[in-house]
Amino acid sequence: MNGLMNYMNVAMATDAGFTPSSTGRLIWAALAGLAILLFLIIVLKLQAVISILISAIIIGLLAGMPKDMLINSISTGMGNTLKGIALLIGLGSMFGAILEVSGGAQVIANTLLDKFGEKKAAWALGMAGLLIATPVFFDSGLIILIPLAFGLARRTKKSTLYYAIPLLAGLAVGHAFIPPTPGPVLVASMLGVDLGYVILCGAGVGLVAMIIGGPIFGKYCGNKYYVPAPEKVDQSKSFDESKLPRFSTVVCLILIPLVLIILNSVTGVIPAFENTLHPIFAFIGEPFVALIIAVVFAMIVLGIRHGYSKEELEKVMTKSLEPTGMILLVTACGGVLRYVLQDSGLGEVIGEAVSGRAMPLVVVAFIVAALVRISVGSATVAMTTAAGIIAAMPGIANLSPLYLACVTMAIAGGATVCSHFNDSGFWLVKSLLRIDEKTTLKTWTVMETIVGGSGFLVALIISFFV
Repeated sequence: MNGLMNYMNVAMATDAGFTPSSTGRLIWAALAGLAILLFLIIVLKLQAVISILISAIIIGLLAGMPKDMLINSISTGMGNTLKGIALLIGLGSMFGAILEVSGGAQVIANTLLDKFGEKKAAWALGMAGLLIATPVFFDSGLIILIPLAFGLARRTKKSTLYYAIPLLAGLAVGHAFIPPTPGPVLVASMLGVDLGYVILCGAGVGLVAMIIGGPIFGKYCGNKYYVPAPEKVDQSKSFDESKLPRFSTVVCLILIPLVLIILNSVTGVIPAFENTLHPIFAFIGEPFVALIIAVVFAMIVLGIRHGYSKEELEKVMTKSLEPTGMILLVTACGGVLRYVLQDSGLGEVIGEAVSGRAMPLVVVAFIVAALVRISVGSATVAMTTAAGIIAAMPGIANLSPLYLACVTMAIAGGATVCSHFNDSGFWLVKSLLRIDEKTTLKTWTVMETIVGGSGFLVALIISFFV
């Protein structure tokens, strides 16, 4: 403890002419700061925002950063990070809320079930979860759709897990791998990678992860563990049939921001479109502009045209912004951590250590995110911490957009694996399925690990060809 205080005193006494400290001191500062972060969250149960900020400050002081420089790094990290994602998270939340309240999520699930049929219902639920989790938060999507899994289990006399696991896998993939959900948007922003590449890479990676972790693993779970559907379950929200949108309408609305963002990226690399279409899509394909367009169309098509008043829509959209405050603060603190690591010289030390071991950056990104995920439980904190460390490494800006998209997928995969007792998702799934902790570990935890691990492996394979 005395050594810690001495380092802090020395750091605060140095106000000018900062020179990065020795490699040993920088590494010690990083390890000590991250250990303190885990201690504050796991042992003291301190709120994640406060914990990350304290950890960042301690890392900076132990690394010998002058206090003025440290304060500037914190302010810059906070501002630059929020500048890149605040609008996207807010607009995405409003879009998802309109989709949810209009019954759009229910329409997607029911239509896919009708098209796939009862024999392939597990695949339908997986696809429904993947589509719905892109604009709707994981918890909301699960609560909306879990009654469908229960109903199918009763009808077929099969284990609830046969249908619930594919649904959970689809929701997990949509939540972790595909923008505009906050996680991949956050990582892409911190790494400076075009969201169009992240969407394309996330769709391919996510589809494979959903299939392996969903219908395939769900069939195994359903055969091995019989979990009856609860006799009394909360019925899914009832919707006015006259207000329900069509399946094609909902899918088109979900695709609007994704397609516009992708077209912005694609027309920018095709010479024939460089001076014709690209200037147009460079504007409407800007992520926040694309989301504004999607939200406005959703308000008109899913809201006003289906009988919802402007006052009702305003209340729904305003309420959807309530949970975004915590997401934004945790994300911004990740930016703080990134800038402190970068400005103190720790980023270069980590980069040299990685290059010296000849380990692909995609692998490093996955390992860092997975370690934080296992220790802390929060996928958001895991993504934030891993993205901050990777973004602080030298030469990141020189990597190709597709390779950085693979790194983003690796971080998303690492932040998904090994959900256990310190993850709120673990307890939500346990309570909804009404299973014990041991069964939850054998099903939900393994499924999350399969989804995250297979997503990482696909991203790693893609990175070899970039």
